Amino acid sequence: MKKIAGSLITGYLFRICQYENNSMKTIIRTKIVDVLQCKDYGATVHLKGWVRTRRGNKQVGFIALNDGSTIKNVQIVVNIETFAEKILKAITTGACIGVNGILTESPGQEQNAEIQAKEIHIYGTADPAAYPLQKKGHTLEFLREIAHLRPRTNTFGAIFRIRHHMAIAIHRFFHERGFFYFHTPIITGSDCEGAGQMFQVTTLNLCDPKKDRNGSIDYACDFFGKPTNLTVSGQLEGELAAMALGAIYTFGPTFRAENSYTPRHLAEFWMIEPEVAFNEIEENMQLAEDFIKYCVRWALDNCMDDIEFLNNMFDKELIERLYFVLKQNFIRLTYTEGIQILEDAVAKGHAFEFPVHWGADLAAEHERYLVEDHFKCPVILTDYPKEIKSFYMKQNEDGKTVRAMDVLFPKIGEIIGGSQREEDHDKLLKRAQEMDVPTKDIWWYLDTRRFGTAPHSGFGLGFERLLLFVTGMANIRDVIPFPRTPNNAEF
Repeated sequence: MKKIAGSLITGYLFRICQYENNSMKTIIRTKIVDVLQCKDYGATVHLKGWVRTRRGNKQVGFIALNDGSTIKNVQIVVNIETFAEKILKAITTGACIGVNGILTESPGQEQNAEIQAKEIHIYGTADPAAYPLQKKGHTLEFLREIAHLRPRTNTFGAIFRIRHHMAIAIHRFFHERGFFYFHTPIITGSDCEGAGQMFQVTTLNLCDPKKDRNGSIDYACDFFGKPTNLTVSGQLEGELAAMALGAIYTFGPTFRAENSYTPRHLAEFWMIEPEVAFNEIEENMQLAEDFIKYCVRWALDNCMDDIEFLNNMFDKELIERLYFVLKQNFIRLTYTEGIQILEDAVAKGHAFEFPVHWGADLAAEHERYLVEDHFKCPVILTDYPKEIKSFYMKQNEDGKTVRAMDVLFPKIGEIIGGSQREEDHDKLLKRAQEMDVPTKDIWWYLDTRRFGTAPHSGFGLGFERLLLFVTGMANIRDVIPFPRTPNNAEF
């Protein structure tokens, strides 16, 4: 019995162990990603996975098997006369099987190796009349309706492998730079953004909640003794940590009860939020640029098979655009300069759906014009009017603008939003009151400005928006396993 001895291929220990009775259970499984890179022809391997397709004739059959470790299938060659009809009949698209076989050099051009099947075990069958992922084209809209099965498709297998790699890249980037991963609460009694679009968390009987003398709901009877919600951001708590640990980042789920059906919004999404003591706006911008370039480079270095598939299937310019971002220095300009460019474009006949004027919050079409049409590279826009930004942003000396920064990307628009935070207690308190932020709920946040305050900055990156850029997908619902949107909490 020839074996593949303990060699390390793509981080997975490639081992075959043979015991007394050649049983399927006595051979350690090898992942398909490793098999396709191995040239130890003649070795016995044991594979497990799901059947993508089966074809052949009365003498020989060919099974395309995939186990999720790579977008590529391995071909299983089956001598029809060797196997019982019952086994062969069960090998249909979607079935889960195990195969013991001999690794052989493939005569085909698309892969180096294939498997000559010696034993086949059926783990689970899939009725061809009922299984929805037959070998044909499926719309992304249809696949959202069967989100429990869509990871088995090439498209979503690629997307979710890239999603994993982006999470690894994020942790590596910050760890290599001395940041600490800080876990902020999902349940909160404050509203970071002051927008009020939050999901309430309660144990009260919603059909008959206890009320006080004034007829208002008595939250003293609730689990936390006060109104609480799912967080929209870990930023405020992240700032507290930065004032002790120096440089931290959060990475976790956030929630917004925004009744939006656009392809850029979700009710549940993941956010990465670094906060750095002593960083001012210029250092914050550089950190954002370095961070996003690191993630793009990681994707190109570690996910090229999946990116090439998505490039060919959905976005022919994806790879070119990813390399383009790496080569460019991000343009930095003020909001006021950006508005002037947009107004000049209108004067020259360019039509925008939404109006352009100083003080307006930029729409995606405005952001993409600056990036894709005018500068033709990523843009970091700074110094926004204070009226359209959050209470915690540091005010500039002009009294009209704040040290905000948005990173604008091609096809996406805003991908990062951040600012230098206001470190002056009195200014922060006044601004919170002006914007009707309940200061009684953020007394602890204000305290950090009373006890050893310091300049500090940070930003937030929507993980799914990063994935939109890296995968070339058009709808944010297609880069998260189970999207949560208005009237949709299935699975």
